[in-house]
Amino acid sequence: MTARELLPTASGKRIRAVLGDLLRRSKARAAGAFVFIVGATAIGLLTAPLLGRVVDLVATRRPAVELVTPVVELVLVAIASAIATAIGVAMLARLGETMLAELRERFVDRALGLPLEQVEQAGAGDLTTRVTNDVSVVAEAVREALPELGRSVLTIVLTLAAMAVLDWRFLLAALLAVPIQLHTVRWYVRAAKPLYAAQRAAVGAQQQQLLDTIGGAKTVRAFRLADAHVERVRRRSEGAVELALRGIRLMTRFFGRLNLAEFVGLSAVLAAGFLLVGAQLATVGVATAAALYFHSLFGPINTALALVDDAQAAAASLARLVGVADLPVPAEPARRTRPVDASVKATAVGHSYVDGHPVLRDVDLEVAPGERVALVGASGAGKTTLARLVAGIHHTSTGTVALGGVPLDELGPSATRRTVALISQEVHVFSGPLSADLRLAAPEATDDDLRAGLAAVGALDWAENLPDGLATVVGEGGHQLTVTQAQQLALARLVLADPPVAILDEATAEAGSAGARTLEAAAAAALEGRTGLIVAHRLTQAAASDRIVVLDAGAVVEAGTHDELVAAGGRYATLWSAWSGTRDTNGHT
Repeated sequence: MTARELLPTASGKRIRAVLGDLLRRSKARAAGAFVFIVGATAIGLLTAPLLGRVVDLVATRRPAVELVTPVVELVLVAIASAIATAIGVAMLARLGETMLAELRERFVDRALGLPLEQVEQAGAGDLTTRVTNDVSVVAEAVREALPELGRSVLTIVLTLAAMAVLDWRFLLAALLAVPIQLHTVRWYVRAAKPLYAAQRAAVGAQQQQLLDTIGGAKTVRAFRLADAHVERVRRRSEGAVELALRGIRLMTRFFGRLNLAEFVGLSAVLAAGFLLVGAQLATVGVATAAALYFHSLFGPINTALALVDDAQAAAASLARLVGVADLPVPAEPARRTRPVDASVKATAVGHSYVDGHPVLRDVDLEVAPGERVALVGASGAGKTTLARLVAGIHHTSTGTVALGGVPLDELGPSATRRTVALISQEVHVFSGPLSADLRLAAPEATDDDLRAGLAAVGALDWAENLPDGLATVVGEGGHQLTVTQAQQLALARLVLADPPVAILDEATAEAGSAGARTLEAAAAAALEGRTGLIVAHRLTQAAASDRIVVLDAGAVVEAGTHDELVAAGGRYATLWSAWSGTRDTNGHT
């Protein structure tokens, strides 16, 4: 099995550039948040000297009435600090959410525009973990870590400044903890960065293996590959778990070193206070304020340093998001040539997913405008690959594919998507109103247009009988459509999109006999007035087509009408005889 070519990951320099660009677009909001956070932190720092003043009043046995003023001031400080903090944190969170929303939109927009061939090479697991796990990690960091980190850093800086104002000797004592903390952070960052990057990749590989195993469950069971696939899942899972445990062990050692730094710093401040008070160079209240200042640093310092862990995880996820968002858009041809008609022509087409193992060999295919051609052959004959080449999903290894006389390379991705649409047996029903699902194919369609599209494929009756008609919420969390209804919905989208060329890749394969008959009629109606290429799962579809092309081992071995091929007694005749003679009552082979 060849290694997958994962989607790219951005460099640290590129991440910083993207974040800088996003911040520049919200300069006013960032400045406002900074002002309020600084103000809240500065106000909060008044607590320690006020408490020190209370200590001095008590130590010198001053009258109790003199305590009223500092106590009232403490209450006012608490209220003002809380208000300023709430406003600043809200502005900071809004800034982060705005930046995240813009980045997420860029990511989704680019991900939807990726060539499907590139997505398949990377594996669906790589993309889905980026759009789910990685987005969640970055979102959590933006909502929680960013505001906390901003407050913590400002608190540290301003508290150290306040200690210097109080007495510079207390500041020197507190700084004894800094070398230990800096060494701890440097050690952690060096160890954590590659660890978290590997962990994200391992989770993606694990999810891809699960998708491969579950998505291909029927094939896995049919070929008795369950044990082998379970072993692959186990290996992928063990790899992800091992990396997660390494991360936990790293965090434990990280916090142990931070605790040592706290012990050293606090001991130094208390010792300095003892000496200064003993030498009458400072009052007990000043020493108390200095100790409170340093003690108040425990939380911000630990928070800031602990957030290095979240920052590493978020940076690894952000690199994966930016890596996709930065992918170049497939170039459109400088000179746009329009198809002259709805014809399809493949000339000497060959294709290999793996070098040296061709799936198609020197295939020639011509489909006239308005003609319906069925592709027939055993599993693995190359039918779906040829259909995907015509749809522009994959690029030919050799030969050319042209739509309306224009090679796909000259037509460009956008024009190709407008010219040809592919409907497969794997249909996704998007969560939301049925009308919104249909309008994905035609955003400007009116309700009457939607009803006409549904009516064309025989779906209007059941659609209008839904609880809320076209406004009924379908998909996950809503009304569940049957397999037949979901496929009719896909065919209705095809009618609304109205491409000149349509490809149906086993579009009735998942339905039962009754559903298959319904879908065959719906497919025939959806193809009305357009060129059709049908990958036939049921030979009744082939028999109803204008022409049949038979593939075997990646090559065209027969072509003609149903009657001509049956009379010829070749490969198709054998398939037809076996199919028509062994169908069960459900219409399956």
